Amino acid sequence: MQANIMINLGNKSQVPIISFSATSPFLSSLRSQYFIRAAHDDSSQVKAISAIVQAFGWREAVPIYVENEFGEGVIPYLSDALEEVNARIPYRSVIPLGATNEEIRRELYNLTSMQCRVFIVHMDIDLGSRVFNMAKEIGMMGEGYVWIITDGMTNLWRMTDHFDMDSMHGVLGIRIYVPKLENVNTFKVRWKRKFLQDNMVNAELEIFGLWAYDATFALAMAVEKLGTTNFSFDASNVSKSARTDLESFGVSQAGPKLIHALTSTRFKGLSGEFGFINGQLESPVFQIINVNGNGEKVIGFWTSKYGLVKRPNFTNVMGYSTSKANLGTIIWPGDTHSPPKGWEIPTQGKRLKIGVPVKIGFSEFVKLPPDTRPNSKVIPTGYCIDVFNAVMEAMPYAVPFDFYAFQSADQEMAGTYNDLIDQVIYGNYDAVVGDISIIFNRSFYIDFTLPFTESGVVMVVPIRDGSNKNAWVFLKPLTWDLWVTSGGFFIFIGFVIWVLEHRINEDFRGPPSHHVGTSFWFSFSTVVFAHRERVVSNPARFVVLVWCFVVLILTQSYTANLASLLTIQRLQPTVTDVYELLRRKESVGYHNGSFVKEIVQGLKFDPSNLRTFDSVEELNELFTNGSANGGIAAAFDEIPYMKLFLEKYCNKYTSVGPNFKTDGFGFVFPKGSPLVADVSRAILNVTEGDKMKEIENKWFPKQTNCPDSSTPVSSNSLSLGSFWGLFLIAGVAAVIALIIFVAEFLYKQKDVLCVPGISVRRRILQVLRNFDRKDLTSHTFRQSDLKERSRSDSIQTIDAVEVSVEASPNTNGPPSPSNSDQTGLDFTFFGEQGSPSIDNDISSATSPERGIHLTNTNNS
Repeated sequence: MQANIMINLGNKSQVPIISFSATSPFLSSLRSQYFIRAAHDDSSQVKAISAIVQAFGWREAVPIYVENEFGEGVIPYLSDALEEVNARIPYRSVIPLGATNEEIRRELYNLTSMQCRVFIVHMDIDLGSRVFNMAKEIGMMGEGYVWIITDGMTNLWRMTDHFDMDSMHGVLGIRIYVPKLENVNTFKVRWKRKFLQDNMVNAELEIFGLWAYDATFALAMAVEKLGTTNFSFDASNVSKSARTDLESFGVSQAGPKLIHALTSTRFKGLSGEFGFINGQLESPVFQIINVNGNGEKVIGFWTSKYGLVKRPNFTNVMGYSTSKANLGTIIWPGDTHSPPKGWEIPTQGKRLKIGVPVKIGFSEFVKLPPDTRPNSKVIPTGYCIDVFNAVMEAMPYAVPFDFYAFQSADQEMAGTYNDLIDQVIYGNYDAVVGDISIIFNRSFYIDFTLPFTESGVVMVVPIRDGSNKNAWVFLKPLTWDLWVTSGGFFIFIGFVIWVLEHRINEDFRGPPSHHVGTSFWFSFSTVVFAHRERVVSNPARFVVLVWCFVVLILTQSYTANLASLLTIQRLQPTVTDVYELLRRKESVGYHNGSFVKEIVQGLKFDPSNLRTFDSVEELNELFTNGSANGGIAAAFDEIPYMKLFLEKYCNKYTSVGPNFKTDGFGFVFPKGSPLVADVSRAILNVTEGDKMKEIENKWFPKQTNCPDSSTPVSSNSLSLGSFWGLFLIAGVAAVIALIIFVAEFLYKQKDVLCVPGISVRRRILQVLRNFDRKDLTSHTFRQSDLKERSRSDSIQTIDAVEVSVEASPNTNGPPSPSNSDQTGLDFTFFGEQGSPSIDNDISSATSPERGIHLTNTNNS
């Protein structure tokens, strides 16, 4: 109140008002340019406090403050700072300035009934010391508690020598940092000596005294800047009817200049760098102290630029930090070095009240005893209950709890799952455990832990045997494109072999029909490797070798796939697409009371085609009836439910896409509950270990007679894509061999192709005729000629011996002409034939002389 009066007075008279003790943030709202605060307002320290809260991961903090302007002014800023680090204020403890010890004790007992154990104390030193004495008396200064005090106490507790800090053992405090310079220490010693001499009290000079000295020094410097300025007042506008001396003040003539000189003054004073920004001192550096016995220890510093740091020199500091590693060793209440977790189960023996749903079906998740009474304490069983118990055992501390059934008088669930969750919001339950789905709109009012089940919504449909075992099943192992490609390659390879072998292999000669039949027979007989024709050329052998390799792989793959089609049962879903259901206007089902209804409705199913189910048996019955008889053709539900259903009816149903993304099941806690983080970490510990597998095997045992539900729906026929590489190799090998053969043959026919005066058509016809003839230069025909000649020479020798024997009586005379073997030459001139042929034309054109055909005839 006094500060407000002085500020208004200074603003009216344009006289600068300098204060070194007015720290209330409310004064900033007056926005007077003539008010200079040579101090820091209390809101400047809330960032340092929130940095400590963030460093240790506390999620709640309870402010304890005095009920006046000093105490209440900082609370809005403190609340905002804590929200920025994801912490909240669950309760505000207000202590009246004149509170008795009994009133303080009663309020502290009220705090012990809450879970939060982090307290921020903002009050003057006299009331604060009484609060800590009461807290120690009732056991609130023991292990597990966190106490943080503002500079309202830390800046003043060393001013008197009678202040007892023993009751504050383990407390953390915030104090404005003053560098320990030689001139500061010298001034403090002089002041302490003078104060002791005048008042007979041993005290320390704190920050307020340094601010007062620096403010006086700054004012003196500002006056010196003004020089001989007129410091009088202009009273021309003062009313003659002024009733008080304050109303008779005029307007200072030097006020505007003085305030400008004062705000522009900067120097290094006893309290550090001294200068004004927006009418108050710059943002300070705060010390973080730890009370130990009757002394204190500096454990770190905080600045608005670097956050928490170990030393105030700020060397090698990279960016803003809120790491607790930047703080020194802390002794916490209870004389422990382990940081408190910031919350505890209330000391009055209260146990967590856990609500559980009442389920008609799917009792494997949550199952209640048959004699359960409404809203009574129960011992449930089930998958979700076992997971929760395992998580509680994995917690780093004991959490006592009891289960309560959310049940009505008719032995059914007392509402929907949303109604059950609302009980946590209303405070009737401390948590909810069960098959509770994590949904976005629920997270506005409560906190979920991490999920402990697989997430997602799937569609389940009946399955049928997709095997097509008819008379034409032998065609199914290969797709039509692979059949066509294989047939084409059989014909192509047969043609290539015929081209390579025709001129040198008797097996590939003969009438045209024999040519075609032999080629096809040779190629297609490689399927069973029954070809008997001898291949004599090396290119043809190379082609046959590569082709047999391709045929071997193709036939083996065909055999394996055909055997699979004939012997293995292939289960396929009756429906593979949601849009197929919509197109056929089929009925579908969803879990009664589940949020899945919204997903199904979003798929645009007709409401009249929607069915609900409560158990796996009811779902199986709906599928058995079928969509035409009041049943369903498909069902939608979360993965945990459908996994249980498929485990029981694995031979009849399967899951198909698409999968709708959800977050699975989680445990429910009140908004901002400190248990959520620890429970979530414990869930990770359980789900990553063997305990989770044991629980799953207990409630969802694997069926050994289930077929493989992962059989793909698409065709199992072998396609060309699996063999195109083999066909490419065979094709390249055949083409290369064919190119080499054609090149060699045309090279040998260059004399025919280069004959002048003959048409291209006749040249090509002659080349083709030459191709159709035997290649007598081939080693295959040379070997047969040698055999024929050897056989002919033997016959002639025998004939000569016989003639010699017959002529032996007349051996001394010449043989008779009639008995001798006469040999003559038959000369045939091409030019003397009847009509000229192509052979004649080309032969005569290729030689400068007339060609002569010599024929050796034996006259018998």
